[in-house]
Amino acid sequence: MNPIKFNEAKFDLVTQDLKKWQGREEWFFNREHTDTYEQWYEGRYKRAEVWQKKIIGRLVKKDERVKTLLEFGCGTTRFTRWWHEIGIDSSGADISPFMLGQGVHLFTGELVLADSHYMPFKDNTFDALAFVTTFEYYKDPVKVIQEAARVGKNGIVFGMMNRNSPKVVRRRVQEVFGKNPFYLTANFYSPKTLIAVIEKALKGRSYKIEWTTTGLPKWFPVQEWNQPYGDFFGLYVRLND
Repeated sequence: MNPIKFNEAKFDLVTQDLKKWQGREEWFFNREHTDTYEQWYEGRYKRAEVWQKKIIGRLVKKDERVKTLLEFGCGTTRFTRWWHEIGIDSSGADISPFMLGQGVHLFTGELVLADSHYMPFKDNTFDALAFVTTFEYYKDPVKVIQEAARVGKNGIVFGMMNRNSPKVVRRRVQEVFGKNPFYLTANFYSPKTLIAVIEKALKGRSYKIEWTTTGLPKWFPVQEWNQPYGDFFGLYVRLND
């Protein structure tokens, strides 16, 4: 299968009737949300983004084999652009044409419209695969990891909203009152539960896992640590075979 390279012409062909993926309505198929996504990062979420980039960047840069990277679920390319800033040649892929419709104006690299469960790339096309706050939405996470390990030769990096966070409770309460549509279909992981999925997906493979947590309160004495508590964690799977 050849990847569908994304451009403005492709985006113009998509209508607002597109709402569902995996049989579910998703916020990233709603123009009301995708058109304002970048503004959200520039507002109250800015501090969190800085620390998220610090921990996942450090994890990936430890693996000197990683020179090229594909970010799946790249959205508006917020992190895809940043990979270039730290010296990694990145490309992006996403299932949402509305998100890519924003990203095509912001990112000069290659963008692909594709489903993470069926990555339209040959084996070992990239040095690494990245999932940043997107893996939570996959119905078949084992298959997605297996695809990532096929396409990414040396490693897989995850940036995840942590299940072990008080904010998860707050988000679920907000959903009950119709205040937060962004996590209705999300399955939150902790480092432990994500590692269990990785072990199932990569059975028989040789790999090493390292993770770090951030998203801690401003008043906390540290802003990153190797404990499974905090709003966000970065995890890197270094493939050794």
